[in-house]
Amino acid sequence: MTEKGGNLVQTTFVWKPIEDLPLNWMALASTELEGLARIWKSQARKFQESDALKKFYEQLSREWAIETGIIENLYSIDRDTTQLLIEKGIETTLIPYGTTDQPAERIVPVLIDQQEALESLFSFVAQKRELSIFYIRELHQIFTQHQETVDAVDAFGHKVQVPLLHGQWKQKPNNPTLRDGKVHEYSPPLQVQSEMERLVSMHLEDTKQGVPPELEAAWLHHRFTQIHPFQDGNGRVARALASFIFIKAGWFPLVISRDFRDEYLDGLQEADKGNLFNLVNLFAKLQKKAFVKVLSLSENVLNDGEPLKKVILAGIERLKARKEQQTQQMQSQAFELAEKLEDIAEAKFGLVALELNHELKSLEEVYFADVQRSDKNNDYWYRQQIIQIAIALQYYADTRTYRSWVRLKIKEDRQTEIILSFHALGFEFFGIMAASAFIEYRDKTEEQEVTFLQPRVLCSEVFQFSYTEKEDFVIQRFDPWLEDVLLVGLDQWRKQL
Repeated sequence: MTEKGGNLVQTTFVWKPIEDLPLNWMALASTELEGLARIWKSQARKFQESDALKKFYEQLSREWAIETGIIENLYSIDRDTTQLLIEKGIETTLIPYGTTDQPAERIVPVLIDQQEALESLFSFVAQKRELSIFYIRELHQIFTQHQETVDAVDAFGHKVQVPLLHGQWKQKPNNPTLRDGKVHEYSPPLQVQSEMERLVSMHLEDTKQGVPPELEAAWLHHRFTQIHPFQDGNGRVARALASFIFIKAGWFPLVISRDFRDEYLDGLQEADKGNLFNLVNLFAKLQKKAFVKVLSLSENVLNDGEPLKKVILAGIERLKARKEQQTQQMQSQAFELAEKLEDIAEAKFGLVALELNHELKSLEEVYFADVQRSDKNNDYWYRQQIIQIAIALQYYADTRTYRSWVRLKIKEDRQTEIILSFHALGFEFFGIMAASAFIEYRDKTEEQEVTFLQPRVLCSEVFQFSYTEKEDFVIQRFDPWLEDVLLVGLDQWRKQL
């Protein structure tokens, strides 16, 4: 309990000095990111000069700049306008009236400041500088250079605006009162300097020990927020520090969009209780998303004005590369893994079909459920649906290098199909495979013609695995993913009955 204005106030989190990583920190690391990062590192050079990679980073930078302010309610921008700004650039003229909660002229300078902060991170890493208190304060100055004031509460409990201290530690407590009336305590102003010194010192020691990026980023982010050293802008700086860890590793800035806000806040709350797992898992998931997207880029990015001959030669070179099969070992290991997962999926679908048949037959003899696995004669089925799902999940599905599927068909008055597709990932095969899942319905018209409804995605993210991963680890990740797919798919089927 703490005293506030003469009244006792219950605290939901009592401040205490920050702690280093737990002794079992290796158990928190991701089992899949290391393999993806290794593959990206081996292929990054060939993408380095491509327009596609340049565009990827530009759009990622804009998304980072926009979402880092939205996540803490600094401003709001609707989704369509956000996408336009990401694709075209951050400009006032691209923000229609009514799509934001503040005038565009006020928001754009803040967005540009946030983009500048990210550019500063890339520059800082390129100069091979070590993290320091001085640089953290410099980051805060960049973020807040167009933010003059911050909300505060006066002695009478009234909300007031006070000048924001740019790049300076807070001078008064900034403990927020939550909706339930409880107070979350951050580091007292007098402890900030010493706590920040400890934070940087612990981080440098973690670097020497080789702590994995996703783990160090989550730890650094959370411990910084526990200190909350600035009046305002702590969330933005925390996400920048996490991004610094990833950029230093050769990975990607941490983009936490509004879609992950709840998961992000839940992860921070669990970390307050001493459990970093959820936050590490979220950071790993977002990095995986970025890896999958960048590895789906084509290395042969062709400009509109490129000569026709060059386009043809590029196509011939790709066909030649496929014929040469320089990645024979990579393919062999990846394809074997895929077949193991297909076995698991077929067995799991089979158990579901058995249970469904028992119930369906009791209703109508003609009702049934069955399972089918693709072969060489029908593995091309569902190709268009697979491509549509890949576009929705923001990656390139390569069904020429590898393609296979497992299907659970449920036949009652309507035919429902839950399809699990296995294929290679990316324009060029780097040893990364993917699994996606979707559901589609088939109906007969009065003329007995079969109509298809648009396939619906059943997975929130593509399941990816690489030839560098151990089979046991891949299966350990695949089982819960498959379970979720089946639960969502069967629930969709139930709802349409």
